[in-house]
Amino acid sequence: MANSNVKRVKTSELELKDRLVAIRRVTKVTKGGRHFSFAAIVVVGDENGVVGYGLGKANEVTTAISKGVEDAKKNLVKVPVLNGTIPHEQESKFGGARVFMKPAAPGTGVKAGGAMRAVFESVGIRNVLAKSKGSSNPHNLVKATVAALTEMRDAYTVAGLRGIPMSKVFKG
Repeated sequence: MANSNVKRVKTSELELKDRLVAIRRVTKVTKGGRHFSFAAIVVVGDENGVVGYGLGKANEVTTAISKGVEDAKKNLVKVPVLNGTIPHEQESKFGGARVFMKPAAPGTGVKAGGAMRAVFESVGIRNVLAKSKGSSNPHNLVKATVAALTEMRDAYTVAGLRGIPMSKVFKG
């Protein structure tokens, strides 16, 4: 990730919950026949602003999921969450997947598709309106959603980067 404001998080002090986004049976064709294995994409988060995703491949489903969880713990990022929603509208894309998300009023809930929903629930966002456009590939959708969330900045971050007090951020 080339974004300079991405904050890496250590896993030792967090209590992470994992969510399985998708699992697929993949096939390798060899001279001796077909060899089947499983690929799983998993999202982990502490439901308090920290999220990560990972991919695991193995001959058995449970092993693939556990490998995905271990990979996700290595890729944790901190996301700004304000009152259970996101700070501002955001668009992002990864591969053929495009995502659009905007903040929602309390009580709205998570209005998002399956792969995006798993990311929002893992990060602790309870009210958001989101739309996925383009590809529905769960791998690219998860990556685009996490990329959009890491690009977000709250007002405190903006004030710090500009070197001005918080009271001047919203003045014309």
